[in-house]
Amino acid sequence: MATTTISSKYQVVIPKDVREKLHLKSGQKMTVVVKGGLLYLIPEKPLEALRGFLKGMNIKDLREDEER
Repeated sequence: MATTTISSKYQVVIPKDVREKLHLKSGQKMTVVVKGGLLYLIPEKPLEALRGFLKGMNIKDLREDEER
């Protein structure tokens, strides 16, 4: 487990091994979520990065049939 310190300007450095593991880049946006007394930093991904992530998904029976 990695640790970090909050600076006097309330900045936090993400340890190098975590940045590499999650492929984080300088300037990348993070969503901050506080839940149950915990702080979560969730990396935002560009829309292009999501292209194809549902490839091969079975869409049969995804929606209910319309009854007329």
